[in-house]
Amino acid sequence: MASCVVFGADGPLKSDYRRFNIDDVTAGDDYAALRQALSRRYARVKAGEAPLPDVVFIDGGRGQLSQAKDVLQELQLEGLRIVAVAKGEGRRPGRESLYIPERNTPLAIRTDSPALHLIQQIRDEAHRFAIAGHRAQRQKRRKVSPLENIAGLGPKRRRNLLSQFGGLQAVARAGVDDLARVKGISRRLATSIYERFHSDQA
Repeated sequence: MASCVVFGADGPLKSDYRRFNIDDVTAGDDYAALRQALSRRYARVKAGEAPLPDVVFIDGGRGQLSQAKDVLQELQLEGLRIVAVAKGEGRRPGRESLYIPERNTPLAIRTDSPALHLIQQIRDEAHRFAIAGHRAQRQKRRKVSPLENIAGLGPKRRRNLLSQFGGLQAVARAGVDDLARVKGISRRLATSIYERFHSDQA
C-alpha cells in the first residue's frame, strides 16, 4: 500500500488523502510500487480530477526522485517542484537530506528550521496514514469467514451449518459425512467445505 497526503496553507487536507493498493509488483520493489502510485495519482491530476500541487514530496532519496521525474515526464506534467526526502544517518529525525532535480548533491536543512519541521510532519503523516490503512486491511481479513468464499454456500446454508454444529470450530472439525447431513448441503458441497478447512491447515 502507498499513501498520499495533502497539505494546504492551513495544514492537512484530510479529505484529499488517498491510499493505493499496489498490484502486480514484486514484494520489496519500492521503485515499481512508487511508479505505480505516482502514475495513478498524477493521471488523475492530468485529467483534472485532483488539483496540481505546488510541491511534490517523495519519501526516499535520489533513486525515488528519478522515478518520480520519469513518471511526471511520461504524463507530460511540467513545472512541478519535486523533492525527495531521505532519512539521515541512523534514520534519526533532523538528519534528513533533500534531493532536488537541479542539484547533484543533497540539500541539508538546519535542524531548527521550520521548513524541515513541516517536511517531517508531512512525511510522518504519510507514514501514519499508510500504517492505518494496513491495519484496516488486516482487520477486514480477520472478519471474513472461511465459509464465505465457497461456491454454492450462501448465507442460508452457512447459517444452517453454524446452527447445526454450534460454531465455526465445530464445522472445521467435522467430516464430510457429518457436513452432508445438514439441510441443503450436498455431498459435493460438503467435500468443498471440508477441503477448505483442511487445505488451509496443510
